[in-house]
Amino acid sequence: MLTSLPNILTLSRIAIIPVLLVMLYFDTPLLRWLTLAGYTAACLTDFLDGYLARHMNDISALGRFLDPIADKLLVASLIVMLVETEQIDGLVVIPAIVILCREILVSGLREYLAEIKVPMPVSYLAKWKTVIQMVALGFLIVGTAGPDVLPTRGIGEVGLWLAGALTFITGYDYLARGLKHMIPTGDD
Repeated sequence: MLTSLPNILTLSRIAIIPVLLVMLYFDTPLLRWLTLAGYTAACLTDFLDGYLARHMNDISALGRFLDPIADKLLVASLIVMLVETEQIDGLVVIPAIVILCREILVSGLREYLAEIKVPMPVSYLAKWKTVIQMVALGFLIVGTAGPDVLPTRGIGEVGLWLAGALTFITGYDYLARGLKHMIPTGDD
């Protein structure tokens, strides 16, 4: 199982996290661009691991377990490091916190619902949230190392606010759907 290509791609996404964090910590323009390259590769593995698992008929319990964990570890660790290095600061910390809180909420909710064998599929809107969040984090990683003619950090901040809004909406949607299985109604 660990040696299947989809699982190797997922594990590579986890393995690159410390490298990305170290490069962000030693904040130089070159390291920001190298971090973006590594981050982009990690984002591509997020698409490829699922695509290959489905098309190679290699879907495994380990892969279904590791994939969302790898996603959450990547996003959460980058957000924390971007806040630490003040590439996310001021009011822009608000959507960052919303994103982190939603990830914890959805993880807990999925764990509970899995115990009672209720699936919680990813919504179409949540997929858009993920794409916008990935792009926004990429712009924030580059930050002020971007070209002078492009407001890289500003684009990242606007993207993070948009991702934060979608995160709030999708988090609420997941919670509302999940609560239907937790709170007894008059019919029960």
